[in-house]
Amino acid sequence: MAVGSLGVLSNPLEKFWVRQPDQKYFTLSKKDGRWWLITPDGLPFFTIGLNHIDPASLRYPENIHLWRDKYDGSTLKWIRESVAPNLKQWGFNTVGWVQEVTVRQWRHSRSFTNDEYRALDMPYCHMLPFSQTHQWEQHTRHFDFFSNEWQEWCDYVARSHCAALSTDANLIGYFYSDCPTWIHTRPHNQWRGPIYDPELLKTEIGRKELSKLATQYYRTTYEAVRRYDPNHLIFGDRYEANATIAMEVISAALPYVDVLSFQDFRDPVNHLAEWHQKTGKPVLLADAARMNWNTQPGEFTRNNGKWYSEILNKLYEDPGCIGFHLCGAYQRNKARRYGLLDELERPDEENVALIRTANEKIQALISQEARRK
Repeated sequence: MAVGSLGVLSNPLEKFWVRQPDQKYFTLSKKDGRWWLITPDGLPFFTIGLNHIDPASLRYPENIHLWRDKYDGSTLKWIRESVAPNLKQWGFNTVGWVQEVTVRQWRHSRSFTNDEYRALDMPYCHMLPFSQTHQWEQHTRHFDFFSNEWQEWCDYVARSHCAALSTDANLIGYFYSDCPTWIHTRPHNQWRGPIYDPELLKTEIGRKELSKLATQYYRTTYEAVRRYDPNHLIFGDRYEANATIAMEVISAALPYVDVLSFQDFRDPVNHLAEWHQKTGKPVLLADAARMNWNTQPGEFTRNNGKWYSEILNKLYEDPGCIGFHLCGAYQRNKARRYGLLDELERPDEENVALIRTANEKIQALISQEARRK
């Protein structure tokens, strides 16, 4: 979407970033060689998000008194009085993905409802559960993407999620699967195999078949979303940047997604730059953190605020990158075992301070960019 002119300017920032007459939702724009999200008010936006926000973390026997006494057992009150104020105070401008680990290698918790997003009252992304092909999930078999059942399921998902969210100006866009196992597996889900056998990619026929399969997947999901929501961006799958990614899959996705999204816990700055250079698409670091994941029950770890600050600054300098969503979590539970708050709502003060300082720096640069000629 090109940046245009409206004549009379009521907002001083609109001198250079001008809201289009029909603009009601987040869009994308390329200005001076750099990709930006554009807010419904027509201003540049670099999404700085926190992932994994689940009220069940406040319902253990040892902390349920907080849930009952402080929040009256209300998720809406918890979101209004805890989640939203803390995220804003910490310098985040987005909720990246609310679903949280429940039991490792099992499905995550549910998404927020429409009413819960309204209580949040800040920009967010939403995950559509088209295909449970996440690399961390061990129980769900693969869909046949050419079957009638797949098309019916996609329509149901879009009908139940997108129809309700289609007019929400705070919604930035939709994710699909988290680290889909297109041509790779993990030890706990080897039983089902990858979506497509990587051995078949050794032949031209096999590569064409994967292109056909991936095109069917992305076209079906895209058409389902657009049937019920013509307004919001599509971020698609969050690819695991440190697993093998077939170019046939990426090429099939390009016509049907607005942004290429990645999880990367190792080298996100270089990997995102490479994918932007390969495709020309804007890229998003949709899930990443630096911490010790291999903890044992009863052992907790911490997010690394210094690492976060370094990565955020470098990503902001990448003209193809539109944001960074931290693999939080908001409040630690006994499955994920790390978070910016502990079970008694005590913050990790050292790392929260580093994260807040980094976020505020980027927010100031965004405001400065909005004023730049």
